[in-house]
Amino acid sequence: MLVVEDDRTIADAIAARLRAEGFTVELAHDGPAAVTADVEHEPDLVVLDVMLPGFDGLEVCRRIQARRPVPVLMLTARADETDLLVGLGVGADDYLTKPFSMRVLTARVHALLRRVERAVRHSGSRIVLGDLEIDVDERRVSRSGVAAQLTPIEFDLLVHFAKRPRAVQPRERLLAEVWDWDVHGTASGTRAVDSHIKALRRKLGADLIRTVHGVGYALEAGS
Repeated sequence: MLVVEDDRTIADAIAARLRAEGFTVELAHDGPAAVTADVEHEPDLVVLDVMLPGFDGLEVCRRIQARRPVPVLMLTARADETDLLVGLGVGADDYLTKPFSMRVLTARVHALLRRVERAVRHSGSRIVLGDLEIDVDERRVSRSGVAAQLTPIEFDLLVHFAKRPRAVQPRERLLAEVWDWDVHGTASGTRAVDSHIKALRRKLGADLIRTVHGVGYALEAGS
C-alpha cells in the first residue's frame, strides 16, 4: 500500500494505523516521488492527498491510472464539491475530507480492498448487451467496437448495472454493493455515485445509463 501525504506527521500516523492493520506501507511526500513509488512497489491501493508539492494529487492520480488501474482513496482538506468531483473524475475511487478519523479511513481501505478481491474471484467471462461488450475476466469494455478505459470502480459499477439490465438501482444500494460502504444516504456518498455515473456516460455514451429522478439509475440494455 502507498500513502502519499506531504505532512509527515499525518503520513506517519496513517502508515502506523495501516501497519497495525497488517498492511505493508510505503510513503511518498510529493507528486514525483508518488509516481516513482507506484512504479517501484506496484501497491494494491493508494491513499493520496490532493495538495502536494511538485505536482498535485490529481496529476498523480491521472498518471497512476494511465499506467495501470489501482484503487485510490483521495484525501482532501477542501470540502468544495467541484474539487471532490474533479478527484473522482481523474480516477479516484473514494475520498475523505480532512479531518477524518483513522477508524473511518481504515474502514474505507478495507471496503475498497474487499471490492477488488471480489472482482478477482469473479469468473463471469463476457457480458454482451446490444453494442456494449464487457469482458469481466480481463476487465475490458467496449461499445460499438470502441474500447473505453475505465477505472476500477467505474468498471465494477458498470458490471453491477450489466448484471441487472433495466433494473433501477438506488444510490444507497450502489454504495452498499459496489463501494461496500456501511453508511447510506450521505451527501458524500451520493456525490461519489453521481460523479462515477457521469464518467461512465462520458466514456460510453450519455444514453447508456438512465436517471430515474428521486430513485437512482438504470442501465439501458441494448442501447
